[in-house]
Amino acid sequence: MGREVVKPATPSPHDHLQLSLVDFSCPAVYVSIMFLYKSEELVTASPEIISNKLKCSLSETLSRFYPLAGEIEGVSINCNDKGAVFTQARTHLLLPEVLKNRNVNSLEELYPKIEAGDSPTKWPLLSAHITFFGSGSGVAVSVCISHRICDASSLHMLLTDWAATTANKKSNVSTHQFAEATIYPPAPPHMALLHPPTMDLKKCIMNRFVFESSKIAELKRKAASQSVPMPTRVEAITSVIWKCATNASRSNLVAPRSTLMYQAMDLRIRLPSNVLSHDTIGNLQTAFFLKKDAESKLEISETVASFRTAKEGLNKMLKDNVQGNTVGKGLLSVMGSCMSEFKPDIDIYTMSSWCGKPFYEVDFGWGSPFWMGSPSRTIYDNMVYIALMDSKDGGGVEAWISLPAEDMSVFVHDQELLAYAVLNPPVHI
Repeated sequence: MGREVVKPATPSPHDHLQLSLVDFSCPAVYVSIMFLYKSEELVTASPEIISNKLKCSLSETLSRFYPLAGEIEGVSINCNDKGAVFTQARTHLLLPEVLKNRNVNSLEELYPKIEAGDSPTKWPLLSAHITFFGSGSGVAVSVCISHRICDASSLHMLLTDWAATTANKKSNVSTHQFAEATIYPPAPPHMALLHPPTMDLKKCIMNRFVFESSKIAELKRKAASQSVPMPTRVEAITSVIWKCATNASRSNLVAPRSTLMYQAMDLRIRLPSNVLSHDTIGNLQTAFFLKKDAESKLEISETVASFRTAKEGLNKMLKDNVQGNTVGKGLLSVMGSCMSEFKPDIDIYTMSSWCGKPFYEVDFGWGSPFWMGSPSRTIYDNMVYIALMDSKDGGGVEAWISLPAEDMSVFVHDQELLAYAVLNPPVHI
């Protein structure tokens, strides 16, 4: 496996980029995603030609996403054009054989390898890995990006730009601005000396659960109530996952603990464009949380109703603060309330929904991917985390769930969960 450094095609227009307070509240991890493609071009073009084309287009993209080619120093990014890591690998195995004979959770070698010395809080801030399968049967493209500077929407914008540049679809390439401290205040210098919060120290196991559209419809009917007669699929799926994960944890404890669901929310779709441009790069998130004490049972319809109330309350807060020109102050208050709940004696489930983000439109010139996988299991080795992503058909949802090993051993057998989701089904081409 060759490891190369790809530098921007043109020098960075700025020396430094300021990181914000919320950047340092994000986990010190890489956000990752992988796409699987098959195409006639992959059969006829040599891996060398495809690889060189991808490196050249990545170099062009880095000129527009120049902070990702820099390195973090203190509470800012030194935009020094150090570059991004690019690796590639080849296997004689045919892609259909790989997917047939192996669980998708075991495809770790398809992701960028985090080498000794690599750090999402230093460098590299972006790594890409390409795998060519035998006889031109397919290719895997995967990316890891530092959560210290980017969220899921930023990752999507980067991938869209890189793919459009590769495919010579220049109309899909646009200029982006970087958030820096425009919404959240700048991080104070002492934050660079602090160790990132590590609430989850247990060995975690990741599994993939697929909710098909017909099962989601059943779940939404069960989750409905007088106050929320039409739950969204994210509300319903999140609620059943939180309930079953909490039950799994409590089954392994002598004394049950309080449980908290932390739901991240994208600010780009909640703030007007004159306050925040929708194509801004950065950690542009807020969140809300739901909490139940140790003795309380979780009911799906009640959780959905609480979810809706909390979400609407957050949206109202943002609207009121936009009118009062106090968005930053309001968001800091929300952030403080959430962080105050992060305590060692509580089970915390961090939820993130990527649903609705058009990752399946990322086209490098080979058509849309037939499957995408995220996140990398090794990156979330000690982190409780739930990510929801669209299935290829757009109606289903794939839930990537990382839980402590002893909890996962119970969770995967929960009959209420398995009534609506399939554990690690095979990926079909």
